Amino acid sequence: MHADSRGRTAELHELRERVRRGPSERATAAQHAKGKLTARERIELLLDAGTFHETEQLRRHRARGFGLENKRPHTDGVITGWGTVHGRTVFVYAHDFRIFGGALGEAHAQKIHKLMDMALAAGAPLVSLNDGAGARIQEGVTALAGYGGIFLRNTRASGVIPQISVMLGPCAGGAAYSPALTDFVFMVRDTSQVFVTGPDVVKAVTGEEIGHDGLGGADVHAGTSGVCHFAYDDEETCLEEVRYLLSMLPSNNREQPPEVRPTDPPDRPGTALLDLVPADGNRAYDMHAVIEELVDDGEFFEVHERWATNVVVGLARLDGQVVGVVANQPARLAGVLDTRASEKAARFVQMCDAFNIPLVTLVDVPGFLPGVDQEHGGIVRHGAKLLYAYCNATVPRVSVVLRKAYGGAYIVMDSGSIGSDVTYAWPTNEIAVMGAQAAADVVFRRQIAEADDPEAVRAALVKEYAAELIHPYYAAERGLVDDVIDPAETRETLVRTLAMLRTKHADLPYRKHGNPPQ
Repeated sequence: MHADSRGRTAELHELRERVRRGPSERATAAQHAKGKLTARERIELLLDAGTFHETEQLRRHRARGFGLENKRPHTDGVITGWGTVHGRTVFVYAHDFRIFGGALGEAHAQKIHKLMDMALAAGAPLVSLNDGAGARIQEGVTALAGYGGIFLRNTRASGVIPQISVMLGPCAGGAAYSPALTDFVFMVRDTSQVFVTGPDVVKAVTGEEIGHDGLGGADVHAGTSGVCHFAYDDEETCLEEVRYLLSMLPSNNREQPPEVRPTDPPDRPGTALLDLVPADGNRAYDMHAVIEELVDDGEFFEVHERWATNVVVGLARLDGQVVGVVANQPARLAGVLDTRASEKAARFVQMCDAFNIPLVTLVDVPGFLPGVDQEHGGIVRHGAKLLYAYCNATVPRVSVVLRKAYGGAYIVMDSGSIGSDVTYAWPTNEIAVMGAQAAADVVFRRQIAEADDPEAVRAALVKEYAAELIHPYYAAERGLVDDVIDPAETRETLVRTLAMLRTKHADLPYRKHGNPPQ
């Protein structure tokens, strides 16, 4: 131990450098051999160069027993601190798999708790880089209590600051629940898995044999469970996309999303839309092409791209302003709403409303998906989630009916009757209780059955019903849509309408919180 200030300062710098290098070169090589970066390498990719300020770098655990008293590495297996992303403050913690396998103990948890409290107090986003083996078994119940503190803070920060979980290794048990409480979950194929109980436990309890990726890999959670919003092939791409997402989100719920100087003219005509969307309601098309034609520079950051693909949700910009887009997808299940699509869209609407992101809804929906599986799976309950989310949203809301808008699904897709600020329709719209053929079969069932030529009578009645109740201007004549617009003018119309709504202010009745359908 050096006696003078210079000597002690040199000792400090030496200690810090040892901590930054990590436990050993061998441990670092083992991490790289698995195709994974170290915690510090990940932080360097996430944050702007040279901006990371580490907290509690010299923290060590105080646990005893099972040999822990002889193994007390600095950082205790988690690196915490803050830096900037595109010049804005972001808080981050990263599990260091090289130390205790990234497992969470008391000191480890307390570091995370303190950082989460700082992020909430500062009103800045929190990003977790997860690569941990769950609770540190040697520390017993104190490790479990550490997870409880994280879950509590995740919940209190929900809707206040953006919370993003990046899964970069195996995360089991309690380590899986914090990400589920956050706004967005990113995963990397082949190296990250998320599950409550691993393959060995599953086999012991149920007899089912399955691998780690098959049980909880990125593709499973991106396409089957919906736990993961984004999945990528490598960590570098994943972390770059996290940076891009942060560029679209406000720092907290008291701020507006970041603006950029637009390079795409707001009045750019969208004549291609006239060919992209067939007038025949039975013909499919890809809604992505419509969205890309409408938004700035065709840039659309889709969320949950591979889950519940009959509805499309994501972030984009219109005249430099961030918007959330919700759209039916006629290329998948004809764009119907089902349990998963309703849940996916509802969560996205809630996120946008929490963070002051205006909503643009593009409607082409033939209804809810019929079937025993859907009814028994709770389509009423799940459909009500989307209804609740829209009705509860106070951000600017603009909807455009492109083609079909039938039945309860029309109401749910942010119709004027549930609070959409402005509703437009294309001249190809069909807003009705149901399609003309189905309606004729119900309304004129006896008349058709008693006719000498039922098919001819049915065809005539279908035509009559459509002409009377499903023509493009029926809803406009009754004030159910604000205007019928030229599809080529949709972009300009949306830009102008959202500019008008930018100062919108709406108050909800006082309440502790609502009780949304689950």
